Amino acid sequence: MTGQVRGVQLARLLGQWHALPGRRRSPDYAALAGAVRGLLADGRLPLGVRLPAERELAEALRISRTTVTAAYRQLRETGHLASRRGAGSWTMLPGNHRVASTGLWTPLDDREMLDLGVAALAAPPQLLSAARAATEDLPRYLSGAGYHPTGIIELREAVADAYTARGLPTSAEQIMVTSGTQHALDLVLRLALAPGGTVLVESPTYPNALAALAGRRARVSTHGLAADTGWEPDLLLGSLRQTRPKLAYLIPEFQNPTGHLMPATLREQVVAAAHAVGTDLIIDESFVDLSMDGTELPPPVATYDRHSRVISIGGMSKPYWGGLRIGWVRASAPQVQRLAAVRVGVDMASPVLDQLVAVHLLADAEAIVADRRVQLAVQRDALLGALAHRLPEWRVTVPRGGVTLWAELDGPVSSALARAAEEVGVRLAPGPRFGLDGTMERFLRLPFTLPAADLVEAVERLAAIRYDLDRADRQRWREPAVIA
Repeated sequence: MTGQVRGVQLARLLGQWHALPGRRRSPDYAALAGAVRGLLADGRLPLGVRLPAERELAEALRISRTTVTAAYRQLRETGHLASRRGAGSWTMLPGNHRVASTGLWTPLDDREMLDLGVAALAAPPQLLSAARAATEDLPRYLSGAGYHPTGIIELREAVADAYTARGLPTSAEQIMVTSGTQHALDLVLRLALAPGGTVLVESPTYPNALAALAGRRARVSTHGLAADTGWEPDLLLGSLRQTRPKLAYLIPEFQNPTGHLMPATLREQVVAAAHAVGTDLIIDESFVDLSMDGTELPPPVATYDRHSRVISIGGMSKPYWGGLRIGWVRASAPQVQRLAAVRVGVDMASPVLDQLVAVHLLADAEAIVADRRVQLAVQRDALLGALAHRLPEWRVTVPRGGVTLWAELDGPVSSALARAAEEVGVRLAPGPRFGLDGTMERFLRLPFTLPAADLVEAVERLAAIRYDLDRADRQRWREPAVIA
């Protein structure tokens, strides 16, 4: 088991658990069991964690112990809870579930599911030819051991050339190839952050980055992004100066999930403020290639770095394919060597064949990325049109790049909507996954990476669920107690 959740903690995670959508109202015990399953599904309640005793949870929720007993019984029957006399009850998943690419637990038989939990595209047609060419290049590497902790030289040069083309002169010695962008982040955290160190992140932000920070037991502070305008310069710079974090993790290009693009002036100011307070910046450039509508990108954040304070990470997952686990770190040459030393204790090196595939894809980057931009613009506009037609109460800021919309809903129902959507074949990543402590229930991330017809169909299903929720006979929420 990974630990224990107390009654008051679980009650806080459950929130307004009575307010579950559906065509008819469920008994309280069924609603409670469904809410716990929802927490497991969206990753906010870990597997193997011990749940509070029935009496403790009943007191925290101010309901009868009989209701909790019945809910726990239903969770055991559905395979979401295991109990042993004298040892308590702990969370689990039924045997017909797996871990999806989002980190969510999902059923195995979900081929018909419209998955809006994954913000990634299917592979481009050029991938097959790149793979064939890579196999022809492979023999020249077979006489060696195959371990290249910083990556094969062809790929490091290709990535360095891409940075140089963006106006940031870079050498191969400043590049380390990793097994994806998430792996790059993990290695940087291992090198630069001691357990319990302080980190500033945007809110909302990438959920797997929060998971990586939790793994390092980081103390996280947040800078809240405005839904329509993004970063507030005075607040962001003030947060750096006041909290003086060891690290700050930022996504300046088409931020995940909001889609905002950080202006050049703020990039320069952030680097200067970080240097002044001794903060290192981790800049996630996962979406830098995916601009749309002729949007001109500001210079890379590292352009303004004169003191090796900026470590940039990126990868192939968003513009190319998530199944090609190739990422990279751009830093000073000494930092790259220190990262390689850290890496030896983790996974030694990235697969040579995958790196060769990446070399061939980057050689054809201009054509592949151009096609991706056209594809994403069409799908984004289809999703925006469907939302305007079927869910006009939802507010959305149109992104000029990236792969996601950040929708402000007409009520704090994000998690409840996600649970109900599973029943009609739509998978969602609710707002609380992108923040701390279960906040952002009024928001929902909607990627436009599926075909346009699938996006329109997904919105149709979501609209039906949302309107059913409005018509459902639901128990009134309790008025909060006033404590003077």
